[in-house]
Amino acid sequence: MWETLGTVRDLGRLQEIAAVLIRYGFGDLVRRIGLADVLERAGRLLHWGDDSSQRLPMTAPMRVRRAMEELGPTFVKLGQVLATRVDLFPPEWIAEFSELQNAVPALPYAQIHEQLKRDVGGEPAQVFAWLDETPLAAASLAQAHRARLHDGREVVLKVRRPGIRDVVEADLRLLARLAEIIEARLPDLRRYHPAEVVQQFTTSLRRELDFAAECRNAERIARDFEGRQDILIPQVHWQWTCESLNVQDFVDGISGRDLASVDAAGLDRRQLANRGADIVLKMVLQDGCFHADPHPGNIIYLRDGRIGVIDFGMVGTLSESRRFQVAQLLHGLVEQEPEAVADILLDWAGGVAVDEGRLQQDISQFVDRYRGVPLKDLRIGLMLSDITLLLRSYNLMLPADLALMIKAFLTLEGMGRQLDPEFDMASAARPFLERVVMQRYAPRALLRRGRRSLLGMIDLAGELPRDLRRLVQAARRGRLQIKVETNALKGFGDQVNQAANRLVVGIITAALIIGSSIVMHSVGGLSSRWLLVLGVGGFIGAGLCGVWILFSIWRSGRRR
Repeated sequence: MWETLGTVRDLGRLQEIAAVLIRYGFGDLVRRIGLADVLERAGRLLHWGDDSSQRLPMTAPMRVRRAMEELGPTFVKLGQVLATRVDLFPPEWIAEFSELQNAVPALPYAQIHEQLKRDVGGEPAQVFAWLDETPLAAASLAQAHRARLHDGREVVLKVRRPGIRDVVEADLRLLARLAEIIEARLPDLRRYHPAEVVQQFTTSLRRELDFAAECRNAERIARDFEGRQDILIPQVHWQWTCESLNVQDFVDGISGRDLASVDAAGLDRRQLANRGADIVLKMVLQDGCFHADPHPGNIIYLRDGRIGVIDFGMVGTLSESRRFQVAQLLHGLVEQEPEAVADILLDWAGGVAVDEGRLQQDISQFVDRYRGVPLKDLRIGLMLSDITLLLRSYNLMLPADLALMIKAFLTLEGMGRQLDPEFDMASAARPFLERVVMQRYAPRALLRRGRRSLLGMIDLAGELPRDLRRLVQAARRGRLQIKVETNALKGFGDQVNQAANRLVVGIITAALIIGSSIVMHSVGGLSSRWLLVLGVGGFIGAGLCGVWILFSIWRSGRRR
């Protein structure tokens, strides 16, 4: 698979990735996935003596984080996505991934001027009454500049870094191939589902690169909170917003990280914690569209008590049925109902073979630990984290939307307790859980689902005669086929096919050797130029066939 990496750019980037992995003590991984062989055959030297992992007192999660930081924006973003996969990684790994910051030195304004000029359709100094050429903030994918419109409103220009899409797409291409190779060659890493994680990451990162999609996310959530006075989502200015430029109102307030300024402004921390919890719980459990990265940097406290929410590049969605399942799970945890919790987790397992009796027993023991604990002392985030730990012990994996939701809950509870040590998320969530359950069984909801089911049954009944007629006709014509796939038989068939190919090539090799020998020793064989060419050509062909057979045997031996 590595052989398809033919461009010089890919080989150069591969060498850089391999060098960083070796430097942080992952040289064995470089060898096992075949990366070292490909680079060395291409004439790229690797410095195996650069391994500094023995000299640096760092744990494996720390070394992975440092390597990702050094590999650039794509890998930093990958780490941030992995930080949401609490169902795949232990807490110490999640903590390190969460430390990944995408803050980088800002580009000089001159380097983004031409792109900004194209995006706004004119000279920025004329489009805006004032534009600060000094960036307000800079990250791996974009940097932000303050500006003022001619009507006096202040806005923020989020400008995508020129050329960053090509860099990201090249890295995504390499990551996809790397994930396939890891699943094929490293069985001990398959439980982390690398191909699925990379696919989720690719989708997420491409959405983040589209700033117009980010603005659509912001407007969707703003519509869900229409009429609410406790939240502020900055307005989008679509006349200038495009794929590489996001123009929104500037939110003047206190960063969620600056709690000292919150106290100095006289804001009520407890009220902010409860208000923030209400906002996030409404997004997740009521609306089904939520900010998937509500860390303090994306939260702004306004001096009038409102909460501003920015940066909607990473958004999660939950269907109505999924929200009901989440409500059932959380309700089962809060009310100590292990059977309800086990049923939901088995549904999420997606048909994976698991010892249901033992799983339910483990869940009962887990829920019993919280029996009798006052509601205000329950930590929903910690309980969900423990649930994912239990899933990992059974090699079960959460769907990506639920992993984002659990990460959002963990972040929310952490922020709430920073604001108010007595923050009680369980009590804040309880009304929403009850509301979701009641809405599920409300007359209008029952009528809607019943109507949908009835229409489906009518469609099925209408199509059934036609399907039966086609089935009978296929049987009469002898075209009725039953397809059964068995992985073991498929593998055996591939081995037989490979052995047959080698046998055929071996016979051809033997025939070429015998035929060439006859031609060379026939009357006039050595004196005739054409017979000599024919004989030598036969020997060369036999030699090539022999090399192919030896290489095929060697390669199959390495795969085992």
